[in-house]
Amino acid sequence: MYVFIGIGLPELLLLLFALGVFLLLPLMALVDVLRSDFRGANDKLIWVIVILFLNIIGAVLYFFIGRNQRTK
Repeated sequence: MYVFIGIGLPELLLLLFALGVFLLLPLMALVDVLRSDFRGANDKLIWVIVILFLNIIGAVLYFFIGRNQRTK
């Protein structure tokens, strides 16, 4: 079953999955940064800049490193 311009269902699902990862992961990281309090004065600003400029890599870095820097 072709949806448009020769792209079938598997390709369309792969495209939607990739779009979801590239849009949702940084968006989730930004929301988490903006809702959290950090120990340092500029940590929040630095994480926002890292996520915006490094997109996927910045979001992954935040989830592995930045979440440990938040205040409880």
